[in-house]
Amino acid sequence: MRPHPPFKSTVTTEAELRGLLGEPSEVVKRKQLPALDQHCRAFIALSPFILLATVDARGRCDVSPRGDAPGFVLALDDGRLAIPERPGNRRLDSLRNILQTGSVGLLFMIPGVEEMLRVNGRACVSRDSELLGRLAAHEKRPLLCIGVEVAECFLHCAKSVRRSRLWEHAALTPRSALPSLARMLKDQVDLPGTTVEELGRNIEESYAERLY
Repeated sequence: MRPHPPFKSTVTTEAELRGLLGEPSEVVKRKQLPALDQHCRAFIALSPFILLATVDARGRCDVSPRGDAPGFVLALDDGRLAIPERPGNRRLDSLRNILQTGSVGLLFMIPGVEEMLRVNGRACVSRDSELLGRLAAHEKRPLLCIGVEVAECFLHCAKSVRRSRLWEHAALTPRSALPSLARMLKDQVDLPGTTVEELGRNIEESYAERLY
């Protein structure tokens, strides 16, 4: 496979960026908080879905979804969060990156709410028994959780959500617009002797029996 050609006319300095895009308003500058206030904590308590960004020691980034019932992320106080590690695909991308660098960025989302909450900080992987008990769901305790020490947090405006029409029912994409996950995996991965139907049954079984 031939390498892609490099991008042209790239911006390489912050001065160039500021010349093109300008400076943030005073409100935007001052909305960044060093700890969670009552509004941030209320947002977290209502959020059933987050995006977790991490980076490894070589600077390679990853973003992973996390979701459960609203409030599944616990705000322990104004400076600490706990995120349960529910069963997943066992790649451990986020956890391995946290072990290497400890840097995390979180984006909290609430269905139907156009604004979002951003939290950046330092993370660790914890086996604290008392904390894992508080993070139990459906009578199952997670084996691990991610502890986050908040460094900065701020509410994010709704422009991107409005442009994307993310929560508008009329803008929903029919599932039939894409092949099934089983079909796509079959096309991407060499799985001799395995049919699309078998893959589909295995995926549905994991959804039914291994969410927790």
